[in-house]
Amino acid sequence: MVFTAGFVFFLLLLSAFFSGSETALTATSRSFMHQRENDGDQRAATVNKLLSHRERLIATILLGNNLVNILASAIATSLMIQTFGENGVIYATIVMTVLVLIFAEILPKTYALIHTHKMALAVAPIMQALTWVFGPVNIVIQGIVRVALALLGASTERALTAQQTLSELRGAIDLHTGEAVIKDEIKHERAMLRSVLDLTDVEVGEIMTHRKGLVTIDADLELGQILAQVSESPYTRIPLWRERTENIVGVLHTKAVLRALQSAGNDLDSIDILSASVKPWFVPETTNLLDQLNAFRERREHFAIVVNEYGDLQGVVTLEDILEEIVGDIVDETDVSVSGVKPQRGGSYLVDGSVTIRDLNREFEWDLPDEEASTIAGLVMAESRTIPAPGQVFRFHSFRFEILRRQRNQIVQMRVTPPRTGDEVPPESGVSNEK
Repeated sequence: MVFTAGFVFFLLLLSAFFSGSETALTATSRSFMHQRENDGDQRAATVNKLLSHRERLIATILLGNNLVNILASAIATSLMIQTFGENGVIYATIVMTVLVLIFAEILPKTYALIHTHKMALAVAPIMQALTWVFGPVNIVIQGIVRVALALLGASTERALTAQQTLSELRGAIDLHTGEAVIKDEIKHERAMLRSVLDLTDVEVGEIMTHRKGLVTIDADLELGQILAQVSESPYTRIPLWRERTENIVGVLHTKAVLRALQSAGNDLDSIDILSASVKPWFVPETTNLLDQLNAFRERREHFAIVVNEYGDLQGVVTLEDILEEIVGDIVDETDVSVSGVKPQRGGSYLVDGSVTIRDLNREFEWDLPDEEASTIAGLVMAESRTIPAPGQVFRFHSFRFEILRRQRNQIVQMRVTPPRTGDEVPPESGVSNEK
């Protein structure tokens, strides 16, 4: 009896091993193991090899687990019948259910979830050997399963679409936040990774410098006046226009001006400003950032004029604009620092209407939608379906928007109050207007 009980206990240990191995190997991070393999860890290479043939691995684990569980239950039932007679079947069922549930399922799987990578690396060599031993049986089992699935009309192919792969990457970035201290340390890195994945979803029209904020020069001015405006401008590339500001005829680079002056011996009358400029490169405002980035690289240019579908000037986009979408603002000694956002007491913010939604989401980790509008003023107008007046207050997406200043039909400044962490947010029913 003691020997039989000891053998049942040994079978329960094997069952715990198979259960824990299943949880550890299926829950382990493929990216972590891939990096460990690149670092020379052979056990990580074994884990990756097992996961590359997931069907064989699962079949081996389930085969071993069911084999030891059924054998342990059969032996325990036989022992109980010999001891207690026919009532031994009931006793064996109760005892084995409790033992298997606690010690062969919950306990090892809980441990495997806590120490996933450690346990996966430890059991990988053993599971590789068992997969080879049970190989012939697994082939038969998998064949039966495939035939059954085919009869049921279920597909056995497992392939992720490009959209599903991107969604998986975005989810992985959002989930791997760690503790609060670590979260603050990797906040910028997570924002960068998300921005890289969003390059195909953002158009140049959303990040360009609008024509209202452009610095341009009339090409028909005297060269002395042009040089004065170039020296006063914080930019190295400036569009040139003729007759009207929307008619861009060239892009002047400050280095080109210096080279032209040097070649002419500082004789201003002999310099043709258009000859020193380059032909403007026009791009549609609907071009996504990834395509525009590749175009910048292929043409070896950093500056493009953005036009709409009718060919009208909308603004300019630079390589730096796209890079800032990934890494955040790049400020140098010539940049004009205009933040447009001022934190206020009580958790609110004074925000200029021209501030983009993407900048706010990236800086404060908000989740405001940017599908219908690129700026915060555009979002308020899109949601309210009107041009708000100063003093009006709107609530949508759990945020509070108070209009402070308006210039003609343009919202100049507003107060934005985000929802506080832990606050009860009532379900939204459209736009709420507090006049």
